[in-house]
Amino acid sequence: MTTITPLALPEVLLITPKRHGDARGWFAETWSRRAFAEQGLDIDFVQDNHAFSGQVGTVRGLHFQAAPHPQAKLVRVVRGSILDVAVDIRSGSATYGKWVSATLTAEGGEQLLVPRGFAHGYCTLTPDTELAYKVDGLYAPETEGSILWNDPDLAIDWPAFAGSVVSEKDKAAQPLKDLSPVSF
Repeated sequence: MTTITPLALPEVLLITPKRHGDARGWFAETWSRRAFAEQGLDIDFVQDNHAFSGQVGTVRGLHFQAAPHPQAKLVRVVRGSILDVAVDIRSGSATYGKWVSATLTAEGGEQLLVPRGFAHGYCTLTPDTELAYKVDGLYAPETEGSILWNDPDLAIDWPAFAGSVVSEKDKAAQPLKDLSPVSF
């Protein structure tokens, strides 16, 4: 049975599929519409994405897509490990500007469900890290936005080596205090 654990921001879920192993290795069902719906998660994923980062300390994010094309994400690591972060950016939310994180590893098979209305980012903890993630909305560049990954007002507890590799786009992202209200 898959284990689903709400984090400190209870809309963000740590999901750990059960692995069935034998002498050959293991098998895990990482997503089942029926099984997850039985546990209250009725999500229609429409796209799978795969990302690779070669260096430790690579930061990607904090990204989001707003209405009319918001996205929830189900993130898992298929090689290596990451610190995965979700920030509540829902206008009017009691937890606006709060963040949670979880370490996801290929070995442990953990997944993070980042709901609509949350910015998402991660830092690689190992070299040659690969992620696979599902989204419930198609990519729509006209609705994408980002928050500065190291915004001092957020004070995310990144590893000391975080940010050794960051894209120019992510370096130029705005701090949360400059974000206009966003609809999801």
